[in-house]
Amino acid sequence: MSTRKPSLTNAEMRASPETVEPPLEQLRGLRLQVLEIIDEVLSDSSQATDAVREQLRQHIAAHPGRPEEALLEHLSSLRSEQPAPHGEPDDPAPQGDPDVQHPASQHPSSPRLEAVLRDRMLMTAFQPVFDLARATVVGAEALTRFVSDSGDPADYWFAEAEDSGLRTDLEFAALESGLEAALKLPPHLFVALKLSPEVCLDPRLPVLFEQTPVAPDRVILEISGTFPQEQATSLDAAVAPLRSAGVRLSIENTGSFFAGASHILRLKPEMIKLDRNLTAALNMDPLRQELVEAEVVFAREIGAALTAQRIETKDELATLAGLGVSLGQGYHLGRPSVQPREWAKWRGRARHLASSGGRFRTTRT
Repeated sequence: MSTRKPSLTNAEMRASPETVEPPLEQLRGLRLQVLEIIDEVLSDSSQATDAVREQLRQHIAAHPGRPEEALLEHLSSLRSEQPAPHGEPDDPAPQGDPDVQHPASQHPSSPRLEAVLRDRMLMTAFQPVFDLARATVVGAEALTRFVSDSGDPADYWFAEAEDSGLRTDLEFAALESGLEAALKLPPHLFVALKLSPEVCLDPRLPVLFEQTPVAPDRVILEISGTFPQEQATSLDAAVAPLRSAGVRLSIENTGSFFAGASHILRLKPEMIKLDRNLTAALNMDPLRQELVEAEVVFAREIGAALTAQRIETKDELATLAGLGVSLGQGYHLGRPSVQPREWAKWRGRARHLASSGGRFRTTRT
């Protein structure tokens, strides 16, 4: 997240009636600064800031459409509070508390993970990606499923692989599975494959794509997670040969939009994926609608398609389509499937996606 905090004084936030009205561009600049600060606070996932985030949400709800006043009231209330001293009982749970340990820490060694890699006991599910304006399936995202009696979700397996030092190997196994399964998709659909920055930098990646029969112009590499600013140049150089061959790039914009924008400008992806924290219950949050609209404009300016993930209700869908988001996926549109006969139904599939009153806009896909 950005560490720059603009100074906001009472005079700036609440001008007196005698004050000359500031220029429109100045007002817009102030609004963006305020939204940046709010976005940073709300995107901070640390347990220590839960109370602060909830307090900020209450102030935003009390001042609908006026984020400047909401932030000023929030900052004032924080200054009036005394933080608890370190080491007091109010501090977060200690490191050894089992309630806050990552579940993967229960598996310091993982014979079952080694068996998965050895015997390739994993498969690929695909979830359809829709063009929200044209109401058609245009692509599919590859999701890894594991053949196991435990029923553990994929996130658990990848976290376990991280702790076991096998994360990169597991990602490559999932990538190979996804490319093999993609041959059974309708040929006009793009295939989105999620990779960590570490795998993008691995010299095995271009070798793998040289051996796959999937056409490069059907592939979208989705870089997930966060990475240091200085790593963007290395990532750009690593995927440049693949992009020259036709492979496209997607950046999953997690955390603060304003902090992620610098990575996006450096890498110039063909697709930007909205974080779920922005799309959940978007229809009930005018502030986040402004943030999404800013991303729509930003994506259009750099020539990228904007994708919303995990759309779960018709109201979320209608709001996203109305704001101009071009692509979307989620349970409301279509669930993941491991069955090729289900994938075949996505050929030319169309359905009514959102209310006809939405402000549909078309961006390059």
